[in-house]
Amino acid sequence: MGADDYLPKPFNPMELVARINAVLRRSRAEPDQTSVPEIITVGDIEMDKRTREVRRGGQPVELTAVEYSLLERLLHAPGRIVEREELVKDVLHRELSPFDRSIDTHVSNLRRKLGHLVDGIERIKTVRSVGYIYASPESSEFKL
Repeated sequence: MGADDYLPKPFNPMELVARINAVLRRSRAEPDQTSVPEIITVGDIEMDKRTREVRRGGQPVELTAVEYSLLERLLHAPGRIVEREELVKDVLHRELSPFDRSIDTHVSNLRRKLGHLVDGIERIKTVRSVGYIYASPESSEFKL
C-alpha cells in the first residue's frame, strides 16, 4: 500500500529520526541493475526520463503526456508485441471498451511525429486485432 516503515506510539524521538534517516538513505541509494534506466535509447530515438525529453537523431520531438507514456511503454519492449488492452491500461489508465479507438489515434499521432526509420521501415507496426510493436532497428521484417 506504499508504507515503507511503521512506528507505534509512544515512540522515542531519537528512533523516529533514525528511521527517517534510513528511509532517506534508501531513497537516495544508487540504482542497481534491476532498476529502470534513466535514458532509454532504441535506434535513433533517445528518451530521457529525468527531463521527459525525446530526441530523434539528436533533434527534440515535442510529445503530449499521453504520447510520451505510450512511447515509453513501447520502447521498453522493442521488437515485441504490446497488446492494445495493456496500452490502454498503462497509458490511459482505464479499461479497454469494444469501440474505443483513442489509443489508435495516439499511436497515429506518435507515428507522424517520429517518422519512419531509415529505408522506409515503420517504427510502430500494427499487429491487427492484437496490438503494436516498436520495430527494433536491426529487424528487417517490418518493411512497408
